Amino acid sequence: MRRVIAIGLAGMGLAGCSTFSWDAFKSTPPSIQVQLESNPPGADARTSLGPGCKTPCAVTVPAPETGFSVSYTLNKFESATVSVQIIRTPGDLATPASVTTDPNPVYAELQPIVPPKPVKKAPKKPKTPKAAPAPAASSPFPDPNAAPATPTR
Repeated sequence: MRRVIAIGLAGMGLAGCSTFSWDAFKSTPPSIQVQLESNPPGADARTSLGPGCKTPCAVTVPAPETGFSVSYTLNKFESATVSVQIIRTPGDLATPASVTTDPNPVYAELQPIVPPKPVKKAPKKPKTPKAAPAPAASSPFPDPNAAPATPTR
């Protein structure tokens, strides 16, 4: 019975060698959770690393070696982009290494789109009145532009 167990264990060890990978010893890149906020809330926030959500929300991203950016969009508001810096704190025997972001939370103040002011047209020149035709001598209406008549005695 001992031989069967020993052969079985040896066979399992050989089978394991064929699929053995050093990847099991590599550390996975740390991921960080990033809180995304905006004023007004409800903006679409998307990181330059891919993940995104509707604010206020949080996304988990793999910690890049350098910083990244977050772009915010919302109808009737100007879009905004915020740069995010990665801060790596090395660990020691007592504390593990850590990765944080600055700013945290990532916040954007979105400004409303102001419609362009209408272009004022130059004022039109007033039309010069045409000279009124001379009144007929037999007109029943007096000429308003004529000098007042002096009474006769």
